[in-house]
Amino acid sequence: MRNVRAPRARHVLGTIALGLAVAMVAAGCGSSSGSKPVTAGNQSGSKSLSGAGATFPAPIYEKWFSDFGSKDGVQVNYQPIGSGGGITQFTQGTVDFGATDAPMKDDELQAAEAKGGTVIHIPTVLGAIVVTYNLKGLSKPLRMDGKLVADIFLGKVKNWTDPEIASQNPGVKLPNKPILTVHRSESSGTTSNFTTFVAAASPEFMSKIGEGKEVKWVGGVGGKGNDGVTAAVKQTDGAVGYVELNYALTNKLPFADMKNAAGKYITPSIESTTAAAADLSGVPDDFRISLVNSKAPDAYPIATWTFLIVFQKQKDDAKGKTLTNLLWFATHDGQSEASTLSYAPLPTSVIPKVEAKIKSITGTNGAALYTGQ
Repeated sequence: MRNVRAPRARHVLGTIALGLAVAMVAAGCGSSSGSKPVTAGNQSGSKSLSGAGATFPAPIYEKWFSDFGSKDGVQVNYQPIGSGGGITQFTQGTVDFGATDAPMKDDELQAAEAKGGTVIHIPTVLGAIVVTYNLKGLSKPLRMDGKLVADIFLGKVKNWTDPEIASQNPGVKLPNKPILTVHRSESSGTTSNFTTFVAAASPEFMSKIGEGKEVKWVGGVGGKGNDGVTAAVKQTDGAVGYVELNYALTNKLPFADMKNAAGKYITPSIESTTAAAADLSGVPDDFRISLVNSKAPDAYPIATWTFLIVFQKQKDDAKGKTLTNLLWFATHDGQSEASTLSYAPLPTSVIPKVEAKIKSITGTNGAALYTGQ
């Protein structure tokens, strides 16, 4: 695991380009929850919350916010606009909570805390970022490592028959098709975790594309949100992109087994995602640590947890109390829903630490707002 406190720094055939135009329209109109506001609950009265950010956890958040709204009569309006947008809206004070798959960097924290005081990261679930592709007729999932993924997104590996792909997939009949890469078009925590994994395997990727929520992509095309990337891959023969596991499964897209730090090709799953968090003994109090490239032998290497971010001192006591109730619900009742949507629940060892963070949230007079539901 890697501490993230310090800042970190085609050629494409005409037919593919035409298919891409169709795909990008669909990407902008994506059909999954990640492209639309997630609104649930009773819309009357003052018991309402607003949030914005990561598309990665949007499917589980839609479920949670609906369940919480039904239970407590609270409207929760969540805009899945990407982690970077969520951090910006949270910092500007236009939402009650933000959501991000990449912990806030020091400069982002400083900007937010200058306006609203101490910021708390609340981890909610763990998930896998998968390399998904649109290739017909393959008998089994492809195998890839970080170097191969880097060379694909650098444009060095241009066709699915390339020897670099074939060498990791002996016996697999690869189609003679050009590769079209699809990446996120907005500031994204999914991109941050994906590029962290790839850059660690390729200095060239690090120097030419980079690492973080926004990078300098070489060629390819962009899709908005996990659902936008998914739509573009699904509708473009030969395309490859990176999305959260649930999006690939829901859209029946194949995804690669990825070589981990122990040298094993690992299938992304709830179990292999959970394994990435097997050793959390070194987790800092603020939870700002990466799960990418876990050394656990059975861990899927592009795993991450995702966070809700809130101010420790709330400016509205009633709304703040509702927010702490929502956080407590997500940390407890909500965890049982994680696996049904292909997320991994939080490790039991982390729950007491999260509870303590929720109990540290105060109102205008300094008193704790969570007093039990």
